Amino acid sequence: MGRDDAYELLTEYTKNANLIKHALAVEAAMRAYARHFGEDEQLWATVGLLHDFDYERYPDLKDHPFKGAEILRERGWPEETVEAVLAHAEHTGVARDTRLKRAIFAVDELAGFIIATALVRPDKKLASVEVKSVKKKMKDKSFAAAVKRDEITGGADELGLSLDEHIGIVLEAMQGIAEKLEL
Repeated sequence: MGRDDAYELLTEYTKNANLIKHALAVEAAMRAYARHFGEDEQLWATVGLLHDFDYERYPDLKDHPFKGAEILRERGWPEETVEAVLAHAEHTGVARDTRLKRAIFAVDELAGFIIATALVRPDKKLASVEVKSVKKKMKDKSFAAAVKRDEITGGADELGLSLDEHIGIVLEAMQGIAEKLEL
């Protein structure tokens, strides 16, 4: 199962353009983390693409990402991929006992927060977002209030990185695909 298969599954279940962009952002960040840690880029990027593929159809936490895991298993995806998709969400209770699982957890909320930060910039471009601007926005609890800041900081800790390093890696990865994200 490769990137094309993952993208096909994502777009089969997800029609919302913003959710697809989120998946692309997480894919890019996961690819960057795979390079950073010397891991399998294809696997990590695939997990990034697939982590929320079921969300549009099954947004309730009792279903997401559990329904997605069922679908992945039915379609023959490797258990490592399924477990990582489950691990991205705190409420599943799946242990984040591998770097892959810790990375997908760490990247998910941050990717969305970085997009929100870019969207309030005068130019609405990722190129003008800096680590310090993301950190400043994190302190403003009314900004992107639904984003779980403790998951962003906790994710960095679980990866053994400072918050600045974590934001920098994800931001740079997303800036590399800014055109695809229309930012």
